[in-house]
Amino acid sequence: MNALEVLLSRRWVLKSRDRELYYQMKDEIGGLKKFLMEKMGYQVIVNPYLVKVEKLPAKAESWMGIQDFTSPTEYAFFCLILMFLEDKEAEEQFVLSELTEYVQGQYQQEKVDWTIYSYRRHLIKVMKYCVSIGILNVDDGSQENFARDDSSEVLYENTGASRYFMRNFTQDIMDYSDYRDFLKAEWIDVNEDRGIVRRQRVYRSLLMSMGLYRTEENEEDFAYVKNYRNMIQGELEELFPCELQVYRSSAYLVLGEECRLGRWLPEENTLSDIVLLLGQLIREKAEQGKFNLRTDESIQISMEEFRSLIEECKGRFGSGFIKTYREMTTEEFHRELSAYLTNLELVERQRENIVIRPVLGRVIGKYPADFDWSGGGRKDEQ
Repeated sequence: MNALEVLLSRRWVLKSRDRELYYQMKDEIGGLKKFLMEKMGYQVIVNPYLVKVEKLPAKAESWMGIQDFTSPTEYAFFCLILMFLEDKEAEEQFVLSELTEYVQGQYQQEKVDWTIYSYRRHLIKVMKYCVSIGILNVDDGSQENFARDDSSEVLYENTGASRYFMRNFTQDIMDYSDYRDFLKAEWIDVNEDRGIVRRQRVYRSLLMSMGLYRTEENEEDFAYVKNYRNMIQGELEELFPCELQVYRSSAYLVLGEECRLGRWLPEENTLSDIVLLLGQLIREKAEQGKFNLRTDESIQISMEEFRSLIEECKGRFGSGFIKTYREMTTEEFHRELSAYLTNLELVERQRENIVIRPVLGRVIGKYPADFDWSGGGRKDEQ
């Protein structure tokens, strides 16, 4: 994996967690700074603790949250932990009760009662995340003990990385009331040059999202891709193996087999394989005229039609799934596959309808012609 793949795929590279990789990134980042700053508008941070690229989207996407968190309370607790650590030096230790007292005093939405299990569970989930990304180290004690008993102690160590988790804003954000305010502010410094803004949005869309779709709002961005596709292809090919594919209403960056830039499709899991089979089913129906393609090549169907489509996929191909998915109820299968498709932005819910993105019909999978259906799938998966 080359330096650009690492830096765009990870939040950061910490010296304390991966010393060898840290020095590799530090040595190679110089050759990438021009591309990252000019083409994507990204700032690069290199210091004794970490190497980080400040990655920002062209637009906010549903998958860009912290996947470990499932409630607003956990995000609030996380922000309070970052505030708490502002006053701590690198390698400074503290006990959990010191933090819980701080959170209890600062949390404004409601009164936090640590004797209530749900609050303890939310906090432990956030603390585990902090440890996993390198903000904190556990020096003594068990975090799970606090989930069972609010008087349990854990000794933590601040690594110093927390100060680089949030971006440094050049404007006052206290009056911001919507996530769109942050996106608008991102382009303030370059608003006098629409060409720079457009170029950076295009590169961010291609490298940080599933694809670039042509809409009324981004007509100029899509025109840029069509007009400069050879230049974009050439620049990106020099950095990592890839191919830029441009269609009538969408554009995608197809990665080479050895490239590991962020998440990719198909991933190495069974749900990803099922998505490919669903893509085959969708393409068949589109070619048979059972689905009407919209002007942007997407397909809009009702929630009930979408559910029936997923049921048909399971009924037709299910005997080849691993046992977990073969034995799922229809509702469980629908819920899990729908969540995965939405997270990857392969489908989008719009009120009572589902919009199927064009890419889902372009990336398909099929069982081999000699596949043994009688055994309930491959023997090594049972």
